[in-house]
Amino acid sequence: MEIEWSPLAIERVIEMAEYIALDKPDVAMQWANDIFDSTDKLMEHPRSGRIVPEIQEDDYRELIEGNYRIIYLIGVSKISVLTVRHGKQLLSVEDLTP
Repeated sequence: MEIEWSPLAIERVIEMAEYIALDKPDVAMQWANDIFDSTDKLMEHPRSGRIVPEIQEDDYRELIEGNYRIIYLIGVSKISVLTVRHGKQLLSVEDLTP
């Protein structure tokens, strides 16, 4: 199964990495790499993340990486990473659009 990152998810990772880099440039690059690397296991174990509590639908799942939520949707032939959010941020409708 392939993993596809939405433009929104990529944009969010870039924005957050740029913010982190204001104080800690080295940490920002490692953080972004950790976010992208954490989804690799989904190719073999797509249901390894928990069901997104706000949605309660089996195909909407999330991985937790540090203080961040990686929200993804399991499809027939691919996994779509929809967004990345800080754990304290609320999800929006935009976040859940494939």
